Amino acid sequence: MTASRKQQKAAGAAVAPENSPSPQASRSASGADSGEPDLRYNPAEIESRWAERWAAQGDLYAAEPASSSKPKYYVLEMLPYPSGALHMGHVRNYSIGDALARYMWMQGYNVLHPMGWDAFGLPAENAALKSNTPPRQWTLGNIAAMKRQMNRLGLSYDWKTEVTTCLPDYYRWNQWFFLRMLERGLAYRRKSKVNWCPQCATVLANEQVVNGCCWRHEEQLVEQRDLEQWFLRITNYAQELLDDLSKLEGWPEKVRTMQRNWIGRSEGAEVEFELEGATFVHPDEEKARRGGTAILPARDDVRGTGRKIAVFTTRIDTIYGATSLQLAPEHPLVREMAADDPALSESVAALLDQQRKARETGDVGAIEKHGVFTGHYAINPFSGERLPVWVGNYILLDYGTGAIMSVPAHDERDYDFAKKYGLEIRIVVLPRRNGDPPASNAAESLLPFTEEDSLLINSGEFSSLGCREAQHKMAAFAQEHGFGKPTVTFRLKDWGISRQRYWGTPIPVLYCAKCGIVPVPDSELPVLLPDHVEITQQGGSPLGRVAEFVNATCPGCGGPARRETDTMDTFIDSSWYFYRYTDAQNAQAPFATETIAYWFPIDQYIGGVEHAILHLIYSRFWTKVMRDLGLVRNDEPVERLFTQGMVIRNGAKMSKSKGNVVSPDDMIARYGADATRMYSLFAAPPDRDLDWQEDGVAGVSRFLGRVYRFAMRHADQARTADSRGAQPTPAAQAILRKLHQTIRKITEDFAGRWHFNTCIAAIMELVNTLTAAEPQISAGEVPDAVLAEILRTLTLLLAPFAPYLAFDLWERLGEKDNLLRAPWPKFDEQLAKEEQIEIPVQINGKLRSVVRVDADAGEDQVRDAALADEKIAALLDGREAVRIILVPRKLVNIVVR
Repeated sequence: MTASRKQQKAAGAAVAPENSPSPQASRSASGADSGEPDLRYNPAEIESRWAERWAAQGDLYAAEPASSSKPKYYVLEMLPYPSGALHMGHVRNYSIGDALARYMWMQGYNVLHPMGWDAFGLPAENAALKSNTPPRQWTLGNIAAMKRQMNRLGLSYDWKTEVTTCLPDYYRWNQWFFLRMLERGLAYRRKSKVNWCPQCATVLANEQVVNGCCWRHEEQLVEQRDLEQWFLRITNYAQELLDDLSKLEGWPEKVRTMQRNWIGRSEGAEVEFELEGATFVHPDEEKARRGGTAILPARDDVRGTGRKIAVFTTRIDTIYGATSLQLAPEHPLVREMAADDPALSESVAALLDQQRKARETGDVGAIEKHGVFTGHYAINPFSGERLPVWVGNYILLDYGTGAIMSVPAHDERDYDFAKKYGLEIRIVVLPRRNGDPPASNAAESLLPFTEEDSLLINSGEFSSLGCREAQHKMAAFAQEHGFGKPTVTFRLKDWGISRQRYWGTPIPVLYCAKCGIVPVPDSELPVLLPDHVEITQQGGSPLGRVAEFVNATCPGCGGPARRETDTMDTFIDSSWYFYRYTDAQNAQAPFATETIAYWFPIDQYIGGVEHAILHLIYSRFWTKVMRDLGLVRNDEPVERLFTQGMVIRNGAKMSKSKGNVVSPDDMIARYGADATRMYSLFAAPPDRDLDWQEDGVAGVSRFLGRVYRFAMRHADQARTADSRGAQPTPAAQAILRKLHQTIRKITEDFAGRWHFNTCIAAIMELVNTLTAAEPQISAGEVPDAVLAEILRTLTLLLAPFAPYLAFDLWERLGEKDNLLRAPWPKFDEQLAKEEQIEIPVQINGKLRSVVRVDADAGEDQVRDAALADEKIAALLDGREAVRIILVPRKLVNIVVR
């Protein structure tokens, strides 16, 4: 049984089965054809009426200024790319945030709940190619359409804070931030091997390559190219980004782990191996060149060249076991070595091609290892031995130094390589099995032995030291003698932000033959995108073909200059947009620092886990840069992060590219916005994937119809009720108990685990209780004042989930206050307390009966009730109960023999 089916079963008749009475039958049963008021639930009429009224109240969802005495609450869903239309995946994300925002308003908070548009990006250029529609026109048209959908869904956004990242009033500040980073050395330009997507016709950041393919085009292999690129020094903040993950206690551990792994801190040492300079013929040299096992011994007549090969290693303790050095095919020394050696040059080219293909498939770690001996040697600074220098296709230039010492006995990759090419395998860490060293003839069977909980052997003066102790002492020894030092490296690389496309933020620099790279003065910002540009996605950036854009005057010397024609990575737009929401109309600065100090950090951020590495690392970096610029005081942008599950249809994530989207417009037309939103919250816990079923939307719509009809049947009584002297009857007491249990359930869920599905199920159970009590209500056994309290509270409980219906019922009940700001109901513990509870009774672990006892019954009373139960007594006849186990309020288990 699926989660949603369980909830529907728990809710009983609240969600009617598919063979429920037809609308005509329901209408007849309710009296609609007998002269009574029409009790039909008409979401189209109700929702269109309230949508019009809300639209006329421009400040309905506006936050109060920072001077407000209320506690603040900043709730935010990740802004969408304006692709043209919302689908149910969007609706689920936004419904979660909307329910929370409405709840916090009702709890008395000053709530900021904004929305905007991540509006730059490649799809707009693709649309320009396909339909000859300019990217700006296409984008703004989509924004207007999606904004209409959001308003029809009744989402509580303050549109006065709206941010659209493709407009100059936003992207001028992207350029301003870039110039501040350029001034501080955080932005720089260099030639680099980059990831190139042929379909995007642009560069991708490392984080945008997924399994060797483009993050947008999931089957397009990414190529490697050498280009001049602009970078941001995110690596300057690598340690702080890592350390501050411990502060993010309100983030899912999965996300923190993903970021921790992506930052990839490695502690070790950098050691320099001097390249041997003397040339002579050694008897084993030909064997070594062919891939033999020989390590040539140290000789007094061998002299170094002064050229050093720097190696980063996390296991300096194994350096006496190094039997070769391995260089990346792109290492600068390899190019020098191959320059006068055609055979080596050809072999290195083949290794490069193998590595490129492995990168493109996204699995360099699994590459079949190949290598070639260069004919050169380097000197081990610890042992003095001469080690052959090889080139390996599994060594990456951008990890560590692009060179490793190969220790086959104690590294799996090195072991495979040594076995393949017949290199010596020397044990320098005592292998252990279950903590004990093996017999000498069995040590080989434990290789490669990679554990650090052991002792060094065959390691000169460091023999017999524990591995970890040796790592510290050997790194210190290397530093003391000038050939190494303790070092920390990171997997995280600087952020390449250059993109060869039109629809993005222009990079605000000029190139002058006399002055070099010249920043655009602040007074000339924004550097505007030209409107009419031919987009071909071929031949580099489209801006390079617009002469009036490219040709400029150098502000330094007054001579001719050329503008940068690359645009910025669109992840820059989303790295700081949530700061701009707080001060969206500011024309003098990106935002006011004092306003940020009030609203930040964001109290609750909601979005997909797929953004764990890209957007969420970049936005953390951007916050720290802004802090160091003196613009903000917070170290982190987000206090609590919630990653919602995906909406699944036909076995795949709902997305436009997969052609399996469901339009909320269709659902709203059939069932109403409230039912559409409420289903997205009811069908599964928010952090789990939701398997789309339209029948579920229909069921929620039927439930809302039942609520509406019940309320309308009793609204007049509630509206005219006199609360003076009303004494709850037993019937009223039972309903009030269920009501306060429901308040408690929903209040605790909002404060804790966010299981909105069970909140809605609890409301459904409450409605079941109410409809079952209608005979008592009709008989006057429930005072009108109590009925008024019940209907008013039911409406308040519905407000975060079904705002249209709640607003309508609120008014029909005679309430004058704004429901959005009406106080959330408080539960009474005594009223919510059950008079009796059911306790399952087991015999030898098998359920045999259920007994009812007073809710405050002690253990003796529960035990006596279990033993007195007729079924239990019959089963125990003639058997000895050796033990009775009680779990308070949960279970009795009788152990017999």
